[in-house]
Amino acid sequence: MNSEHGFNPAFNMATIRQAFSEAVERVRMPTPTRLRDLIRQIRAARTAAEERAVVNKECAYIRTTFREEDPVWRCRNIAKLLYIHMLGYPAHFGQLECLKLTASTRFTDKRIGYLGAMLLLDERQDVHLLITNCLKNDLNSSTQFVVGLALCTLGAIASPEMARDLASEVERLMKSPNTYIRKKAILCAFRVIRRVPELMEIFLPATRSLLSEKNHGILITGVTLITEMCENSADTLMHFKKDSGNREIVPNLVRILKNLILGGYSPEHDVSGVSDPFLQVKILRLLRILGHNDTDASEAMNDILAQVATNTETSKNVGNTILYETVLSIMDIRSEGGLRVLAVNILGRFLLNSDKNIRYVALNTLLRTVHADTSAVQRHRTTILECLKDPDVSIRKRAMELSFALINGQNIRTMTKELLLFLEKADPEFKAQCSSGMILAAERYSPNTRWHLDTQLSVLIAAGNYVRDDVVSSTIQLVSSSPAIEQTYITTRFWESLQVANHCEDKQPLLQVAVWAIGEYGDMFMYSANDDDFERPSESELIAMYHKFLTSAQVSTTSKQYALVSLAKLSTRLQSCVEEIQALITSFGSHLNVDLQQRGVEFSQLFGSYKHLRPPLLEKMPAMQVSRMSSQNGESSGSYDDQSPDLIENGLGDDQIVTESNMNTMSDNTNILLDLLGGSDLTTPTQDLSVQKKNTLNANNDTTTTSNNQDFLDLLGLDMSSTQSSTAANVTSNVVSTANMNNVLMGSAGVGGGGGGGGGLLGDLGNIIPTTATAPTNGNDLSSIMAAASINMPSLDLATANSLVNDPLANTAASNNVSVPQGPKLTALNKNGVLVQLVPVKMNDSMQIYMTTTNSSTTTLEQYLFQAAVPKSFTLQMLSPSGSVLAPGGVITQEMRVVSTSNATLRMRIRISYVADGVNVLEQTEVSGFPDTTPE
Repeated sequence: MNSEHGFNPAFNMATIRQAFSEAVERVRMPTPTRLRDLIRQIRAARTAAEERAVVNKECAYIRTTFREEDPVWRCRNIAKLLYIHMLGYPAHFGQLECLKLTASTRFTDKRIGYLGAMLLLDERQDVHLLITNCLKNDLNSSTQFVVGLALCTLGAIASPEMARDLASEVERLMKSPNTYIRKKAILCAFRVIRRVPELMEIFLPATRSLLSEKNHGILITGVTLITEMCENSADTLMHFKKDSGNREIVPNLVRILKNLILGGYSPEHDVSGVSDPFLQVKILRLLRILGHNDTDASEAMNDILAQVATNTETSKNVGNTILYETVLSIMDIRSEGGLRVLAVNILGRFLLNSDKNIRYVALNTLLRTVHADTSAVQRHRTTILECLKDPDVSIRKRAMELSFALINGQNIRTMTKELLLFLEKADPEFKAQCSSGMILAAERYSPNTRWHLDTQLSVLIAAGNYVRDDVVSSTIQLVSSSPAIEQTYITTRFWESLQVANHCEDKQPLLQVAVWAIGEYGDMFMYSANDDDFERPSESELIAMYHKFLTSAQVSTTSKQYALVSLAKLSTRLQSCVEEIQALITSFGSHLNVDLQQRGVEFSQLFGSYKHLRPPLLEKMPAMQVSRMSSQNGESSGSYDDQSPDLIENGLGDDQIVTESNMNTMSDNTNILLDLLGGSDLTTPTQDLSVQKKNTLNANNDTTTTSNNQDFLDLLGLDMSSTQSSTAANVTSNVVSTANMNNVLMGSAGVGGGGGGGGGLLGDLGNIIPTTATAPTNGNDLSSIMAAASINMPSLDLATANSLVNDPLANTAASNNVSVPQGPKLTALNKNGVLVQLVPVKMNDSMQIYMTTTNSSTTTLEQYLFQAAVPKSFTLQMLSPSGSVLAPGGVITQEMRVVSTSNATLRMRIRISYVADGVNVLEQTEVSGFPDTTPE
């Protein structure tokens, strides 16, 4: 007879009294709504407000039953509360009730209680600690399902403290003869290790016998656990490879996998004709980890990987999943060359699959493995190019990236042709990336200059206004460094492209490059020998075209800036039409745009009393060199979190770096401007044309000026006839900002497309703002520049001045070399051929630390950046490094000063980044062992 609803003589009086009380409570309390009825009511709600009303009413009823300690319907109420929680409504008030259910002796109550604990509890709640004892009791239960509930809950909500308390219980259950409990215990151990990795050693002995089991449930959980251990700890990985008790782990895995492939039909494990694909995928992943950089292990698994690749059915998604994992394993281990080709061919078959997800996976995997076996991937180039026409945007993007990775010197023409077709029809979001990628590929693999120039032009036409700025600058650099015959040819092609309707409005970058080329090489374009059938325009037609550009509302301001500078240069290239050019430029003297107005006014001055300065100022630019600016190595890295809140960065700030840079280049900018304007250098003798650093003016130098200097000073509206003392006084009263100084240099260099305002021919030299005599200067003030102009020294020609403008710091790199003293060395990093050593030298009140980086690899490291951070009880100052490019066998040095403000031990966290073969590399490490820096 049921002991709950009937009489049982074995019951004692207390049990009878409890049963009677529960019966009375059932009569007294109304029956609560069932879960299915609540779900029906919520789904019937037409609006969110109606749903909230139903939920709030039910939550109020559940709270009432909780306050009245109703044990009869607690299980049902918690079930409804969990459903409410899943809908996103607050249900935290049911946490304690869940604990009461877990302590119940009824399995149905425990099941709902543990489910509620997993959903409502986390380690941030104090209630979380109260469930530990209940879990420990249930882990020792004689009922396997109760033990399973406890293990599932522990794996889901275990905090580090709870995991440490119950890890021994889980380890004991991993050896249980009951396969159900053993499987649950292994999964719980997996979650515990992921939460607290240091508990891995407790479970390590129990993993010895997992791979010898016949039960697939234990096998798959055991492989999952071993995989997690190997991924988290290199020592554990070596343990599984070399330990005597686990020496056969790779052959064991190979044996299991072979049995799965060659074994007969097993209805218990069959999925779409494949025997236990889940276990196969897990084993393949573990083999990939074990075979990485291990020749012996890789050789042991080569045969089985080949069998899996050839025997797996590909008609179903299950087989494709196994093949995908097989390909990843083959490409990650030290497999044979034929096996790698087989893996790439599998991915090639994936590309032909009708399922777009499989095609995307194939492209993604090929992109990751193309550098491992490029020749094998090249065989599928046609299929990859076909993916550029796929309707799915993600597939097109991956196909485009993979196409760029496949470009080499042999297929550059074919690939460029296909990518140009793609670029013409590509979505706008692809055009910028695709055009930049094509420019870089052409720069690297172009067969000849003519083809390179034609490709650049085709990219500008196809990409239109979506071209990035780097494409414009790259094209200008290429044209300027090409032979004269190629410059004439491409200028002709640019002119022809401008004749096409809408090319000027829809392709502004093309317009900018075209007018720049016409302005630079207008004489060759108009008057050189005509080797082809091109019909050159007349000078009036050329000026009319410029008039169209400059007056069009569809042409951007930047393009008009290019056109104005180009038009000014044409005044020195053309044989006539100078008056028309002057009139067109003068008309911009009243333009609404300030930048264009400034350019118009400044250029107009060169057609008047200073017209003799126009030819030298506007002559052709020298061939431009590609310069890739890297960040200042003296910058410190961001603060790092190493469980030490007192660690902060103390490197040079941005303002300090700018100040130091300005001081270092003060005289450089001064001399460059004077050379550019035809003035005199400060310190350079006649035979030496390099820019020398000089931070102070030499008062003993002569103060006579040349006529050209005086012409420029008159043009600037400055009176330099005063004595040297009055000139020196003006040094502190007339200030020009660094930005204006740069605008002067760029404008004078003749780069016509400069961006914002103030970038004209003479820049902002006229924007002199009187300040107080105590205004700080950084060496770039106008008066100091003009004072230097009064010194009688030989001047540089304009071509040399332009080369200095292109690379003003070219001759200052050697000044940052640091002489490293002898002493004990601390090795901070020794990886991939990069050796970073620190030499600390203790001074009276500080410590000097000399950093040396040596490149013993065969690869040139670019954009080398050394950053450091120290605890806040220290102050760190980093001086400029000796360079940012580290050639093979080269050395970069840098000096640091550390000052201690308290009795603390110096630790330094360093971060090193560089670019090797186009790949960004970032390394981080911490250095200790410095001498004591306690202030005496």
